[in-house]
Amino acid sequence: MNVRRLIPTAALAGSLTLGLVALSACSPSDAADDAGGGAGKSGGKLAVVTSFYPMQYLAEEIGGSHVDVSTLTKPGVEPHDLELGTRQAAQLGEADYILYLKGIQPAVDEAITAAGVKNTVDAASLTTLEKHGAEVGHDHGDEHAGEHAGEEHAEEDHAHEGEAGTDPHIWLDPVKYAEVAKGVGASLEKADPDNAAAYRKNTTTVVERLTALDSAFEQGLADTSTKTFITTHSAFGYLAERYGLTQESIAGISPESEPSPARIKELRTIAAKDKVGTVFFETLVSDKTAKTVAADSGLKTDVLDPIEGITDKSKGADYVEVMESNLAALEKALGAK
Repeated sequence: MNVRRLIPTAALAGSLTLGLVALSACSPSDAADDAGGGAGKSGGKLAVVTSFYPMQYLAEEIGGSHVDVSTLTKPGVEPHDLELGTRQAAQLGEADYILYLKGIQPAVDEAITAAGVKNTVDAASLTTLEKHGAEVGHDHGDEHAGEHAGEEHAEEDHAHEGEAGTDPHIWLDPVKYAEVAKGVGASLEKADPDNAAAYRKNTTTVVERLTALDSAFEQGLADTSTKTFITTHSAFGYLAERYGLTQESIAGISPESEPSPARIKELRTIAAKDKVGTVFFETLVSDKTAKTVAADSGLKTDVLDPIEGITDKSKGADYVEVMESNLAALEKALGAK
């Protein structure tokens, strides 16, 4: 993420706060909430606003026909770089229920806090966040921080970390994502108790789907020629830890950071030592850096999608299908037997 885009966030949040206060002062649904003690509904459905695709997927799958879901991050937009406009501020101010993931989108985090919607759920609070080396730009911990992470890159990476430097990419671990799904289901039941049975049923279906996905990853990656993979940025720490792999990122947790010459040299050594044959890039950012690193080390390239959005370039129509494509790509790159 470009550091200069972070600078206006506080000012933006201030202007959004004024707009949101005005919206809340004149919103009929808010008046209804105060009178009735429950979430208001739009057209008979719960008006749900989500921050980006992984949250949208859960809201749609669990909410089903009882929710009207909109998302702040449109398809094709890199979520880390989202800048909110007045229309998106209005979406937040008029929502009955907001689902977001703190630590991914700083502008969104501040605007949601300013919106003050009663039923606001941070997905990061529904599971346990961990550190995966992202606080120093890659997966080797502090011993390489001075060598590979300049001050500018450290600031960029910190902007995408969760609380206390934790990794926010929880949706790429099916087990943690299932924990989040359970929490989302429970919170929707609380926000809209009239449809609690439907939310409970849909949550069970989603969790079963994610459990099956976890089993597929566990079996598919159990026996491979190498356990190391190289990817553009540190989005796959939870996935790597879950299935006994080692993630080596080119440029840290920010997908647009540039790697240092020392890091490129180190990756060349790692690739040779661990018999890495593929450098992964993703769908929503340029593949230039990955291709440069791959060419430098004589490696191939392929897509490992962090599923931050679904577009016509995605290898699948939804979260589960893209994760299945990710599994196939990992099996091929790691030499699954």
